[in-house]
Amino acid sequence: MNDAPPIVARIREALRGSAPRRDSASALFAGAPPQYATRIRKFAPAQPMRAAVLIAIAESGREPGILLTQRAEDLKTHAGQISFPGGRCEPDDEDPELTALREAEEEIGLDRQLVEVIGYLPDHLVISGYQVTPVVGIVRAGFEPKPDPVEVADVFSIPLPVVFDPVNHRTRTRRFPDGDVEIYDLSFGARNVWGATAGMLMTLYRTVTEHTT
Repeated sequence: MNDAPPIVARIREALRGSAPRRDSASALFAGAPPQYATRIRKFAPAQPMRAAVLIAIAESGREPGILLTQRAEDLKTHAGQISFPGGRCEPDDEDPELTALREAEEEIGLDRQLVEVIGYLPDHLVISGYQVTPVVGIVRAGFEPKPDPVEVADVFSIPLPVVFDPVNHRTRTRRFPDGDVEIYDLSFGARNVWGATAGMLMTLYRTVTEHTT
């Protein structure tokens, strides 16, 4: 893609040659800066369940953006939250990429043939009991979301310039038994992206900016 937008080109370069890193020792805590990972890891399960999400960068429209879902309000867990397409790794899934692509197909109707996987971020531990592999991919132009109404209330795109502008990174304090931790939310208009989703977006931001500075 010679005409790739600059941010997309930077992401491609920063993730070039990356591979899934699925050992718990190198996993980040979803939502907190890297320096807190060691201290918080002890609050996560010793044997977390494996999961994967797709950080899908859509290049259609005026500017590239990352596809996010608003979960249905009547779900038993994480109702109404903003998240990436993704879910638990099934026994037949050969790798996290397959999990992420399968879940995106089921949740938002994204044909895996439209996705070019360009790399991976480090695994993220979620206190609810998961170790999540973020798979980053480029979605070819022309994709129209077809959300599963049982799981997904809405599909929207957050522009990459919003993710990469520090003015939109909002800190708040989360209390743990052995001390407070600063975590990040990400503001986008009336929406507030928080928790594991915001944490993975911040990891993408740090990975790219540290690679290019």
